[in-house]
Amino acid sequence: MALQVRPAEKCAFDLVALGECMIRLSPPDHGRIEFSPTLEVWVGGGEYNVAYALSRLGLRTGWIGGLNTSPMGRIVANHARAVGMDVSHAVTRKYDGVGKVDRIGLNFTEVGHSKRGSVTLYDRGHSATAGMKPGDVDWKKLFAEQGVRWLHTGGIFAALSEGTRKLVAEAVKAAHESGTIVSYDLNFRSKLWSSEEAIKTTKPLVPFVDCLIGNEEDFQKVLGYEVEGVDVEKGKLDTSAFKSMVNRVVKDYPNIKVVGTTLRGVKTALINDWSAIMWHDGTFFDGPSYPDLEIEDRVGGGDGFASGFTYGFLAGQTPQQCVDLGVAHGALLMSTRGDSSQITLEELQHIAGGGSARIKR
Repeated sequence: MALQVRPAEKCAFDLVALGECMIRLSPPDHGRIEFSPTLEVWVGGGEYNVAYALSRLGLRTGWIGGLNTSPMGRIVANHARAVGMDVSHAVTRKYDGVGKVDRIGLNFTEVGHSKRGSVTLYDRGHSATAGMKPGDVDWKKLFAEQGVRWLHTGGIFAALSEGTRKLVAEAVKAAHESGTIVSYDLNFRSKLWSSEEAIKTTKPLVPFVDCLIGNEEDFQKVLGYEVEGVDVEKGKLDTSAFKSMVNRVVKDYPNIKVVGTTLRGVKTALINDWSAIMWHDGTFFDGPSYPDLEIEDRVGGGDGFASGFTYGFLAGQTPQQCVDLGVAHGALLMSTRGDSSQITLEELQHIAGGGSARIKR
């Protein structure tokens, strides 16, 4: 069954994202945290990044996560509002001045170079988002009264705490009942939880999900599907192996209407092969292939892919155009620093349509 998206005129939001947004601190260029006298401040989070990107592309988006009343909380809120994202459903709590509870999560990210890969270190314990629980969000107001065409959430949010695991279940069920499309990025993070915990939490959610997103590790660690015959450490991209895995997933979960899988071959920290495949309504669509793609910052590339193809579906594009937009947006996002998108719709359409990187004067 093809994806059926609610009409825009019947909804206040094109997309709402549920997940944590953090402040990222990175040394300039490709420096090491240990030796850097200066750290750049960026804002982003796996689920948040999708809503942020779509707002830049001209859609009506909102974000739901935890905030506090500190300057750090205002950094996140200001970043969202700057591109027109709605944060009225975010849960804001008073900052205690110490950070014992309801902190704004931090991550420290080194952007790798050559054979030294990028590294992310978390300082996100006791955060305002991790403290969220069922009942914090008025889903009836959001989905039934205001109307949402698409809800995006995922495994990073679910991994944060017992409260967020219950809240994500509450959210996907409420969205599903309202006719809202639900996308779920599997996004496995070994520093947040084990594969066993991820599988136990995620499998009960999948019956309420329309669109699954993830790479080979995500499907293995979060849903327990092996990608046979592929050694991801060797950086080889074999789409036939991924397609076989996806066929098993959609057979087990017939409610799934779209599966998006990124394909990344890591040659060096700054040179990757980059592509994706998408399954929709029984057919596979191969995205464009970008061999030896030069990268400025690889963090957020998967969110860029999710943003691009979601934009395509919300804009009424064909499945092939959707996967083309996803691959192109992921590639463009990785050309800039930071997790969140700095890409315009004109740039995205140019590259997705086969345009070159020729200078514009």
